[in-house]
Amino acid sequence: MKHRIAAASIMGFLTTGIITFVLVTINLGFNERFFVNWCRSWLVAYVIIVPLIFLIGPKVQQFVSCLFRKQ
Repeated sequence: MKHRIAAASIMGFLTTGIITFVLVTINLGFNERFFVNWCRSWLVAYVIIVPLIFLIGPKVQQFVSCLFRKQ
């Protein structure tokens, strides 16, 4: 269980950080409020995605395992 929580937290931290950075840069550009906008977007994305990774991750792993078992 600790492994799943750590993996979901780290995966969420990395993916949301990268994606929000790119999207805030594209949509708003670098300006005086860039860091504030990015941090706010990152926090919202992180709070949403970590529980989803934790809940949906095992089903995705089962699906991928099923796909590769058939080959």
